[in-house]
Amino acid sequence: MNATRRAFTLVELLVVIAIIGILIAMLLPAVQGAREAARRSKCQQNLAQQSAAVQNYELAHEVYPPGTLDKQGPIHSVASGDHRNWIIHILPYLDETNAYRHIDQSVGVYDPKNAAVRALPIRPLECPSEAAGPQDFPASNYAGIHHDVEAPIDTDNHGVFFLNSRLRRHDITDGTSHTLFLGEKLAEPDDLGWMSGTRATLRNTGTALNSGLPPVPIWVPPAPDSKQNSDEGTAAARETDAGGEAAATVTPEKPAVAAQPKPAGAAPDADPTLIVGGFTSRHPAGVNFAFGDGTVRFIPETIDLQVLQQLGHRSDGKLLPATPDF
Repeated sequence: MNATRRAFTLVELLVVIAIIGILIAMLLPAVQGAREAARRSKCQQNLAQQSAAVQNYELAHEVYPPGTLDKQGPIHSVASGDHRNWIIHILPYLDETNAYRHIDQSVGVYDPKNAAVRALPIRPLECPSEAAGPQDFPASNYAGIHHDVEAPIDTDNHGVFFLNSRLRRHDITDGTSHTLFLGEKLAEPDDLGWMSGTRATLRNTGTALNSGLPPVPIWVPPAPDSKQNSDEGTAAARETDAGGEAAATVTPEKPAVAAQPKPAGAAPDADPTLIVGGFTSRHPAGVNFAFGDGTVRFIPETIDLQVLQQLGHRSDGKLLPATPDF
């Protein structure tokens, strides 16, 4: 009798353990979902803080901060040049005045004089859903919109933050509530850090959300005796760093094969450092954005690309859909 009772007790204990295990398994997704919701909310707070800093800068200087500064464009995503970006200009409005004071504005961001401040992590620039990466310098998980299509960062872009930009509020003719200013991006291993006014802190709305970089053609060199090899192969050097040293950029010959067609306005095929890319995040199914009026919204990755491009253009004059996808 005692043996039978002990057996029943053991069975009951196993049943209770199994039920507890099932309940825990059912609760885990809810707990993870709650944690992600909290991280997404914190990310939106970061964007709201940056957006407020941009607005305060505009109130103080009567222009929005420049997307990036350099002698000439387009901007190459390499550690050479001035590249002081919009984040540097809004540091005092992010309660980072001390970091701002330590930046030597007379040299480029990659100069050794700026190495110490460049190595500082700026908490409002870090999305809590992304773990620290292998970058040499702390990266920003947020970028300004420089253009509405995939194209190099230059002075003729249609966004709000681009090369040597000095836009006023009245230049945003589509209205600040209908124009994207800032959005999320993931930091790649070669990210140049939060101070760099390259694709590290500037992106465009010409690429679908969470799709990564736009397609890059695969080049097949022509035969050595090809006429194109002698007529079209060029090597150009341009001055890009603050000290005026030359950096050579080689332009290869015409491709024989391309992986996939590129979007209109895409960067020159020969130089992948001109590729900028779109917005990405760790949040499931979408990306957080800040509009020019300070509104922060989560835009689903299913948004129509044409609508996304319209939102990235400050003055295209087009009407948005009556019921946008966000």
